[in-house]
Parts: sequence; structure tokens; C-alpha cells
Amino acid sequence: MKILVLQHISCETPGFIKDLMIKDGIELTTIQLDEGGTIPQNLSSFDGMFCMGGPMDTWMEDDYPWLIEEKRKIKEFVVDLQKPFLGFCLGCQLLGEVAGGQVIKSSPPEIGILNIDLLKESQSDVLFHNFPSSIKALQWHSYEVVGLENNNHITLLGSSETTKYQILKYKNHAYGIQFHIEIKSNTVSDWGCVPEYEKALEESLGPGALDKFDKLARDNMQDMNTHATILYENFKKLIQ
Repeated sequence: MKILVLQHISCETPGFIKDLMIKDGIELTTIQLDEGGTIPQNLSSFDGMFCMGGPMDTWMEDDYPWLIEEKRKIKEFVVDLQKPFLGFCLGCQLLGEVAGGQVIKSSPPEIGILNIDLLKESQSDVLFHNFPSSIKALQWHSYEVVGLENNNHITLLGSSETTKYQILKYKNHAYGIQFHIEIKSNTVSDWGCVPEYEKALEESLGPGALDKFDKLARDNMQDMNTHATILYENFKKLIQ
């Protein structure tokens, strides 16, 4: 099994799910886009694509011109080839934009360990089979997807109190997940070193919030890793 991973900053990897993939012997090809990496021309050789988060936003094409090619390649993989895709945070927003939605500033930003409510449509979904009706997940985003209500290819699977499109599905093979189900015990401390993330965190939760956020994430880590494991096992069924 071959998975293509698109990364936008080195500290945002598939995290806990990456560990599971390595354990299973899955072949990972990681493209570090912010460091000049280029997406392979032949995407048909890959069984699935992961698109991770990052400090940039979907509309910042002048500052990050590689976003233009990334969007084109996501469209090719998802719309043309119709292959399994998982997008996390920024990756969710990129999928939403490719599918015809818009990405707007969240009001307010969502940062913390917050509740995600899974809708009844998730109960029969391949990827979210065996998930509870509500989970706690790490949120760290200031933008969100909107404007997909009239898109017949989109199914809404999960929402939070302030963000409608926490989980969206394109047809039956591509998913956008706005929250971070992939985190590990070192995730919050690593991301806290990114200036854009640190600024958003302190604006939302106050100065010195990193240590408290890190502890809260660690306190909920076992449940979050359990949900990541279920997601990963279900994702393999999409590929088989």
C-alpha cells in the first residue's frame, strides 16, 4: 500500500496515524511543500493521499505559490482519479475549496480540547464506523469551510458548537477533518514553537496558555489515540 503525504510544515505530520502506518509496513511518500518539495506527476500509483495542516491559509497563494499546484493535484486525485483522501485542518479546508466551498475566518477561532458531535449520517459511514456520537478532539484553527450546503457531492458528518463543517465527505472516498485526530503526546509542545500557532493560542486562551493546553491534551490523549486507531483501521477498508 502506498500513501502520498502532503505536509506544509515539518512538525505537522500524520502523527499517531503515521506510527500505525509504519507499523503496518505501508509505504509513505512525504512531500514537504514549504521546503520546495514537488508533488509527483503520476498520482495513479498511490493508493491514498493525506493532506496535513499548516500555518498558512488556502488564500495565501501570493505568499505560497505552491498552493496553486497543490490544489490542482488534490482535485486530480479526488475528483478525477476518485481515490481515498484524508485532509486535516488546512487539508480539510483545501478539500472544501476544491469541492466548491469557501474558506473564511472563524468567529471565534477554535482552540482547545473541544467536543465534536457526529451526525446520524456518520453511523453508516465507512470511515467513522464504530465512532461514538460525540468525541473530544484538539482544535487549533482560525479559518473554516463554508458554502457547501447545495453541493450534492458533499455529506456533512460532524460539527462542533461553532464550526459546521468539522467533518465533510466528498462522494464516498474523500474526507476533510477540521480537527486534529492525529495528535501525539508531543504535538502541542511542538506546535507551540510555531509563531503563528503560539499567537493564535495566546489570543484565544491568554498568555502562558501553552502549558495548560499541553496538559489538557495529554489528559485526553488515550481517548484521542483510540479514535485515531479506529479511523486508521477504517481508512484501510476504503483502500482495499
